[in-house]
Amino acid sequence: MIEVSQWVATSADRVFAVLADGWLYPLWVVGASHMRDVDPGWPAEGTRIHHSVGPWPLNVRDTTRVLAVEPGRMLELDARVWPTGAARVRLTLTSDGDDQTRVTIEEVFDRGPARLIPAPFQAALIRPRNIESLRRLADIAEHREVVCKPGIDG
Repeated sequence: MIEVSQWVATSADRVFAVLADGWLYPLWVVGASHMRDVDPGWPAEGTRIHHSVGPWPLNVRDTTRVLAVEPGRMLELDARVWPTGAARVRLTLTSDGDDQTRVTIEEVFDRGPARLIPAPFQAALIRPRNIESLRRLADIAEHREVVCKPGIDG
Protein backbone atom coordinates (compact mmCIF):
# COMPACT_ATOMS: atom_id res chain seq x y z
CA MET A 1 0.00 0.00 0.00
CA ILE A 2 1.12 3.55 -0.70
CA GLU A 3 1.24 5.49 2.59
CA VAL A 4 1.09 9.23 3.32
CA SER A 5 0.79 10.86 6.75
CA GLN A 6 0.15 14.34 8.11
CA TRP A 7 -0.19 15.88 11.54
CA VAL A 8 -3.50 17.68 12.10
CA ALA A 9 -3.79 20.28 14.84
CA THR A 10 -6.98 18.97 16.41
CA SER A 11 -8.39 15.90 18.13
CA ALA A 12 -8.92 12.53 16.48
CA ASP A 13 -12.64 12.89 17.24
CA ARG A 14 -12.84 16.10 15.20
CA VAL A 15 -10.96 14.50 12.30
CA PHE A 16 -13.18 11.44 12.44
CA ALA A 17 -16.27 13.66 12.53
CA VAL A 18 -15.25 14.99 9.10
CA LEU A 19 -14.77 11.44 7.80
CA ALA A 20 -18.14 10.48 9.31
CA ASP A 21 -19.95 13.19 7.33
CA GLY A 22 -20.21 11.57 3.92
CA TRP A 23 -21.48 14.79 2.37
CA LEU A 24 -18.03 16.34 2.96
CA TYR A 25 -16.24 13.66 0.88
CA PRO A 26 -15.76 15.78 -2.29
CA LEU A 27 -14.40 18.64 -0.19
CA TRP A 28 -11.35 16.70 0.92
CA VAL A 29 -10.92 13.82 -1.57
CA VAL A 30 -9.05 15.04 -4.63
CA GLY A 31 -10.90 13.90 -7.75
CA ALA A 32 -14.32 13.49 -6.15
CA SER A 33 -16.56 16.08 -7.75
CA HIS A 34 -20.16 15.55 -6.63
CA MET A 35 -22.09 13.75 -3.88
CA ARG A 36 -25.37 12.16 -4.92
CA ASP A 37 -26.35 10.33 -1.74
CA VAL A 38 -25.08 9.01 1.59
CA ASP A 39 -26.48 5.77 3.01
CA PRO A 40 -28.18 6.11 6.40
CA GLY A 41 -25.78 5.09 9.15
CA TRP A 42 -22.61 6.12 7.27
CA PRO A 43 -19.84 5.24 8.18
CA ALA A 44 -21.10 1.92 9.56
CA GLU A 45 -19.59 -1.17 7.98
CA GLY A 46 -21.25 -1.92 4.63
CA THR A 47 -22.71 1.57 4.13
CA ARG A 48 -21.90 3.53 0.98
CA ILE A 49 -21.56 7.02 -0.31
CA HIS A 50 -22.63 7.66 -3.89
CA HIS A 51 -20.39 10.15 -5.66
CA SER A 52 -19.02 11.24 -8.99
CA VAL A 53 -15.34 11.42 -9.88
CA GLY A 54 -13.71 13.67 -12.47
CA PRO A 55 -14.68 16.88 -14.25
CA TRP A 56 -18.12 17.48 -15.65
CA PRO A 57 -19.31 16.32 -18.18
CA LEU A 58 -16.81 13.46 -18.19
CA ASN A 59 -17.41 12.44 -14.59
CA VAL A 60 -18.02 8.84 -13.57
CA ARG A 61 -20.83 7.98 -11.14
CA ASP A 62 -19.66 5.48 -8.55
CA THR A 63 -19.70 4.44 -4.90
CA THR A 64 -17.38 4.02 -1.95
CA ARG A 65 -18.22 1.36 0.67
CA VAL A 66 -17.06 1.04 4.27
CA LEU A 67 -15.12 -2.19 4.80
CA ALA A 68 -14.20 -1.60 8.46
CA VAL A 69 -14.55 1.16 11.00
CA GLU A 70 -13.28 1.96 14.48
CA PRO A 71 -14.85 5.34 15.36
CA GLY A 72 -12.20 7.90 16.19
CA ARG A 73 -9.38 5.58 15.07
CA MET A 74 -9.78 4.01 11.62
CA LEU A 75 -11.89 3.93 8.48
CA GLU A 76 -11.24 1.41 5.70
CA LEU A 77 -12.94 1.91 2.35
CA ASP A 78 -13.48 0.20 -0.97
CA ALA A 79 -13.30 3.16 -3.38
CA ARG A 80 -14.58 2.30 -6.84
CA VAL A 81 -13.83 4.24 -10.01
CA TRP A 82 -15.09 1.95 -12.75
CA PRO A 83 -14.12 1.20 -15.44
CA THR A 84 -10.54 1.81 -14.22
CA GLY A 85 -10.87 -0.29 -11.07
CA ALA A 86 -11.12 0.03 -7.32
CA ALA A 87 -8.80 0.86 -4.46
CA ARG A 88 -8.59 -0.20 -0.85
CA VAL A 89 -8.11 2.92 1.28
CA ARG A 90 -7.37 2.91 5.02
CA LEU A 91 -7.34 6.09 7.10
CA THR A 92 -5.78 5.69 10.53
CA LEU A 93 -5.94 8.35 13.24
CA THR A 94 -3.31 8.37 15.98
CA SER A 95 -4.02 10.85 18.76
CA ASP A 96 -1.27 12.73 20.56
CA GLY A 97 -3.44 14.50 23.11
CA ASP A 98 -6.47 16.68 22.48
CA ASP A 99 -4.83 18.92 19.91
CA GLN A 100 -2.67 16.72 17.66
CA THR A 101 -3.63 13.78 15.46
CA ARG A 102 -1.47 11.94 12.98
CA VAL A 103 -3.62 10.95 10.01
CA THR A 104 -2.24 8.19 7.79
CA ILE A 105 -3.82 7.21 4.52
CA GLU A 106 -2.84 3.96 2.82
CA GLU A 107 -4.12 3.13 -0.64
CA VAL A 108 -3.60 0.55 -3.33
CA PHE A 109 -5.49 -0.38 -6.48
CA ASP A 110 -6.72 -3.90 -5.78
CA ARG A 111 -9.26 -4.61 -8.55
CA GLY A 112 -9.79 -3.89 -12.20
CA PRO A 113 -7.28 -2.76 -14.82
CA ALA A 114 -5.62 -0.22 -12.48
CA ARG A 115 -4.26 -3.03 -10.26
CA LEU A 116 -1.99 -4.01 -13.17
CA ILE A 117 -0.14 -0.69 -12.94
CA PRO A 118 3.32 -1.36 -11.45
CA ALA A 119 3.72 -0.17 -7.84
CA PRO A 120 6.11 2.73 -8.62
CA PHE A 121 3.62 4.15 -11.13
CA GLN A 122 0.70 3.64 -8.70
CA ALA A 123 2.71 5.56 -6.10
CA ALA A 124 3.39 8.37 -8.60
CA LEU A 125 -0.37 8.71 -9.15
CA ILE A 126 -1.63 8.13 -5.61
CA ARG A 127 0.96 9.84 -3.37
CA PRO A 128 0.54 13.48 -4.62
CA ARG A 129 -3.24 13.15 -4.65
CA ASN A 130 -3.32 11.81 -1.09
CA ILE A 131 -0.92 14.49 0.18
CA GLU A 132 -3.37 17.11 -1.07
CA SER A 133 -6.38 15.15 0.24
CA LEU A 134 -4.84 15.09 3.73
CA ARG A 135 -4.14 18.85 3.53
CA ARG A 136 -7.80 19.44 2.69
CA LEU A 137 -8.97 17.08 5.45
CA ALA A 138 -6.74 18.92 7.94
CA ASP A 139 -8.14 22.31 6.91
CA ILE A 140 -11.71 21.13 7.38
CA ALA A 141 -11.03 19.40 10.71
CA GLU A 142 -9.02 22.32 12.11
CA HIS A 143 -11.20 25.23 10.94
CA ARG A 144 -14.78 24.10 10.29
CA GLU A 145 -17.37 23.85 13.00
CA VAL A 146 -17.98 20.09 12.93
CA VAL A 147 -21.16 18.45 14.13
CA CYS A 148 -20.23 15.10 15.67
CA LYS A 149 -22.53 12.12 15.26
CA PRO A 150 -23.69 10.40 18.45
CA GLY A 151 -21.09 7.91 19.66
CA ILE A 152 -18.33 9.47 17.62
CA ASP A 153 -17.40 12.46 19.74
CA GLY A 154 -16.69 10.43 22.86
